[in-house]
Amino acid sequence: VCDLRPEAAEFGAQVVERELGRRPMVFTDLDAVIASPDISALDIVTDPITHHVVAVPALETGKHAIVEKPLGLTVRACHAISEAAARGGAVLATAENLRRDPVNRLARSIIDHGLLDTPWLMINKRLGGDDQIIITPWRHMKERSAIGLDMGVHEADIIQYYMGEYDQIFGIGMIAEPIRRRPPDHGLDLDSYRERFRDFPEEVEATGEDSVLAFYKMKSGAVVQQSIVLAGRGSDARERTVHGRLGAIDSPGDRNGKPLTLRLEGKELRAEEILPLLPDFQMSEITERLFGERAVQYEFGFLESDAKHTAVELHDFGEAILNGGEPEVGGHLGTTAVAAILGVYESAIAGRAVTMDEVLNGDVRAYQEDLDEMMGT
Repeated sequence: VCDLRPEAAEFGAQVVERELGRRPMVFTDLDAVIASPDISALDIVTDPITHHVVAVPALETGKHAIVEKPLGLTVRACHAISEAAARGGAVLATAENLRRDPVNRLARSIIDHGLLDTPWLMINKRLGGDDQIIITPWRHMKERSAIGLDMGVHEADIIQYYMGEYDQIFGIGMIAEPIRRRPPDHGLDLDSYRERFRDFPEEVEATGEDSVLAFYKMKSGAVVQQSIVLAGRGSDARERTVHGRLGAIDSPGDRNGKPLTLRLEGKELRAEEILPLLPDFQMSEITERLFGERAVQYEFGFLESDAKHTAVELHDFGEAILNGGEPEVGGHLGTTAVAAILGVYESAIAGRAVTMDEVLNGDVRAYQEDLDEMMGT
């Protein structure tokens, strides 16, 4: 466990010892971590603004790293991390756990088996919220990775998992709720409330986007409509559908265990009717151990479900290290997910659609210029 604040590092060590029955090494200095011969890989869960600060020197020395999403705060930061991994010959993974959900594996298999024919439209929509601070105050700051990017990359990765590579990007980002307020106590006792929200100000003036409204053209020719609005009282809508010539998928989203629906020839099919149509559908051994053999529905609470998804993600990272392979989500996919969201913001400034290549190559980066200057990337 490493944290610059000794009290935070000690707290982390106590949690590990309680859960695993042994005390981990404790560090308060990154250089000491990198110098330690007993450490071969890092799980980097710092604020996004420091992902490259931690990852680059570690990867350059050959230490493997899995980096929380978003991989970097800008495309340049993402590139810096990937280039460091290449120089050090290290495995780099981006922590994207939502694609690991069995229901998303099922949706991808339906597409791969051609049951829809060629998918031509995906609608990905998440609307609703209030004016409360989401998770932490920094998630409303542009310079720290506002929630539009921080959560948007999850959705961007699901889109590329379902629909393939991005080609063109058009849209806008916006701040729908300019003032975010400390959440109410929700029935917590005073001590618990103070502990949970002790570092929260009464209110935060948002400088970063909480909403992403996008229109993507994929390299396959398919179109994706994405609406993420994490505000807007009175709205509460979720939709993730994929449409093709022969049918449509209605996916329930992630980490909820609800069933997927496949519509073919006017019929609505559920898992028990879908699986016989997918002779090549197979989940990984670790996924089946955690969720059940060919189980595409489950009844776990959110925290348990999230832990299982993260376990699959970490297992994939470990296997890539041990077997000399590539993780499912490496530096490239981690970067394209970031670029898919930042490309929306760049499109709004440019007043036109931009291409994924323009965003990746840095030909359009007006939104990111001040961030790169601040970070020195």
